Amino acid sequence: MVLSDNNKDQSIDEGFNSVDMIMHHIADSHEWHLWGEGESSFTIPLPVILYTNGHLDLFMSSKFNHGHSNVTKGDRVYSIDSHSHIKELNGFPLVDLSITKNTASLFISLVLLLLIFGSVGRKSIKNQGAPKGLASFIEPLVVFVRDDIVKPNVGKNSTKYLPYLLTLFFFILVNNLLGLLPGGANVTGNMAITLILAFITLVVTNISGNKNYWSHIFKPPGVPLLLMPIMIPIEFVGIFTKPIALMIRLFANISAGHIVLMSLIALMFIFKNWLGSSLSFLLAFSISIIEILVAVLQAYIFTVLSALYFGFASEENNH
Repeated sequence: MVLSDNNKDQSIDEGFNSVDMIMHHIADSHEWHLWGEGESSFTIPLPVILYTNGHLDLFMSSKFNHGHSNVTKGDRVYSIDSHSHIKELNGFPLVDLSITKNTASLFISLVLLLLIFGSVGRKSIKNQGAPKGLASFIEPLVVFVRDDIVKPNVGKNSTKYLPYLLTLFFFILVNNLLGLLPGGANVTGNMAITLILAFITLVVTNISGNKNYWSHIFKPPGVPLLLMPIMIPIEFVGIFTKPIALMIRLFANISAGHIVLMSLIALMFIFKNWLGSSLSFLLAFSISIIEILVAVLQAYIFTVLSALYFGFASEENNH
């Protein structure tokens, strides 16, 4: 009797696995799954580009048949596991250059940004009066970033850093919002993306560093000579901990928000009754509104901190 109950529980669990659903949403993939399960699912296959043993192999991810089939190209045999990792079964070294879901979403955000700012820029040049249409929404955001983020935190050199900081703000904002759409990709919740953004900020900060900036690191003012062997390593490590904090903050907040939201959605399928599903829906809807605020806030925080780092690196000694 106990055995049959366990088997029954296992069959229920196999019908819907909330952990797999959540992890599938936040993880990168070689195909873009939009809705449905099994044969009724709607999935967009993405290009697979593999460099193996001197050969460049190109094919669509649908060739893997959702992991049920291997793909043979000459003496090379490829398989894909449940975590969307491609392996070469004959032991050849493999370089994966594929267009994954996150990469495709990056291209979409790039096209959106070019269309939005290309259109707004052309209209701003033609119309010298009050902005209209889309420009009436974008221009106040641009002015906000310039006057309330860049100028106060960078100082007199703000014009030099404004293009990068504007690009940074809108890139993070657009990708945060795209990730909240049904079937959206978790781009800014991917540590590889946040690592690159933080690395660019690190490089720009240290390239911009003047004599005053570096003297504060290798000869901290007002520090007794005996404490120099302690303070100098701490200040030097601080060069790297600041961008690392940027990377982890954006990654953790966006990923955590997606996990909480998908967990509440999963509860609707677990409860399987109108009361539990209704409560889960209301909670998920509330969290979705909060996530929109978080998407804006995280773009703001990343841009503000980057501007602060640039200001610290370029400020003069008497500031």
